[in-house]
Amino acid sequence: PDGKQLDLPQKATGKDVAEAIGPGLARAALGVRVNGKLSDLQSQVPEGARVEVVTKRDTDAMLLARHTLAHVMAQAVQEFFMAEGADRHRVHMGIGPVIENGFYYDFDLPRTLNPDDLEKIEARMRELVKSDMHLVKYALPRDEALERYRELGDPYKVELIEDLPAGESITFYEQGGAEGFTDLCRGPHLPSTGAIPPHFKLMSVAGAYWRGDETRPMLQRIYGVAFATKEE
Repeated sequence: PDGKQLDLPQKATGKDVAEAIGPGLARAALGVRVNGKLSDLQSQVPEGARVEVVTKRDTDAMLLARHTLAHVMAQAVQEFFMAEGADRHRVHMGIGPVIENGFYYDFDLPRTLNPDDLEKIEARMRELVKSDMHLVKYALPRDEALERYRELGDPYKVELIEDLPAGESITFYEQGGAEGFTDLCRGPHLPSTGAIPPHFKLMSVAGAYWRGDETRPMLQRIYGVAFATKEE
């Protein structure tokens, strides 16, 4: 933060940068900005980059939280339908970006959601946040990532990967270990679900054509909002 040079090992991550600055900052760190672009503690930092550490006092912290909440919601939806007896591979997912004041995720589900379902899904999200699952980032070759989602029978993720250049490395974020939830994602994310502020709510579900194309399948889009404080 003060412009000083840090001596770091090769392939150093945002977490390594925060730890090199000091233990107090490392404990408070939620992400980093690398040459002005938001990144996370799990991602590598290029050599010679200018790095700023993001803490909860930084407005960018909520961008990280909202993105991670989209993944938490996706896990909660998957578990909700599994509890009803559905196969986990029958819960297909499209995209789950951050939007102004919140987030959404598009789903292809065994049945139509109703308002009572959203309450139950949000309650499960709060349990997942409280469990403080660490998010682990890793990459796979494009062909291996394609094979994974073809085996899972998820046509939406397959299509997203097929749109990427051949030879590209595909990044994933895993939360709760191998038995938890893993999603295809560029990031950035918080280091753990426990860093998500409790001021979030699922608002509604609406129909949304896959990739905005009315000739494609109609998915169910769940919207949520999230803020740093209750007052917001």
